[in-house]
Amino acid sequence: MLVLDRRSGTWRDRVFRDFPQYLTASDCLILNDSRVIPSRLFGRREHGTGRVEIFLTKPISSDGLTWECLVRPGKKMRTGERVFISEELAAEILGRGEFGERIVRLKPSGDLFEILDRAGHVPLPPYIRRPDTAEDRNRYQTVFAETPGSVAAPTAGLHFTPEILEACRGRGAKIARVTLHVGLGTFQPIHAGEIERVKLHSEVVRVPAETVAAMDAAKRVVAVGTTAVRAIESPEGAVQTDLFISPGFEFRRTGALLTNFHLPQSSLLVLVCAFAGRGLTLEAYRHAVAERYRFFSYGDCMLII
Repeated sequence: MLVLDRRSGTWRDRVFRDFPQYLTASDCLILNDSRVIPSRLFGRREHGTGRVEIFLTKPISSDGLTWECLVRPGKKMRTGERVFISEELAAEILGRGEFGERIVRLKPSGDLFEILDRAGHVPLPPYIRRPDTAEDRNRYQTVFAETPGSVAAPTAGLHFTPEILEACRGRGAKIARVTLHVGLGTFQPIHAGEIERVKLHSEVVRVPAETVAAMDAAKRVVAVGTTAVRAIESPEGAVQTDLFISPGFEFRRTGALLTNFHLPQSSLLVLVCAFAGRGLTLEAYRHAVAERYRFFSYGDCMLII
């Protein structure tokens, strides 16, 4: 864990088990309790034997059965075509979405999330070049995950163990939760010169009243992950957010941030630069690269205070 101090413009190499030492009784630690669902589905076309992959990205109907999806092979899948995924689950292509994704209506024979647990696959990041396994259902999940809906893990939370959480409580810090279901908006690439025109996919968000009260009572709010930041910085009462945080953004809630290391041209790195300053962030990243810190979902982390 690289600890970056914004006031002094310095950093220190630490390890994550030291994280509780940076908390006090006046802090509120914000966790994103979204749970990753087995959102990668494989099936066959109603007319033909071709294999179809449906990657669920976001529910868009009140009953939770109509989703925005990525579909392969997308060009061959016409509106009205059906895909059979298992004996318990079928899907129908309804049309196209704003960003070129497909709108798909799921047709389960029972509770959707229970069926997805049986028929779906863990949506491992594309750089993990192997099929998912039963072990991934636990490993690609935070220990505080509760509310199903994410199609990727809020990765800063993967560092925590029950023991670390207990050590945070032992420091007197208040622990509060938000829910932001991670979707495509989190990973949307940004191209040079486009920051002013960026529009992210919207994602489901919920900040409970008790979390708002805990933040109001705290001297400092410590957000675990960029998704937690976007949740607490979105307008109060929002149920969807497409908030894009870039340099110049005025942070209302976030006082410290724990985050993994992010790739260039990502909205995540832009958010970190907005919080810590572009120059300081890039200097710290150069240090992290030189010291062989690991990037990506299962990589190392940075605490910005």
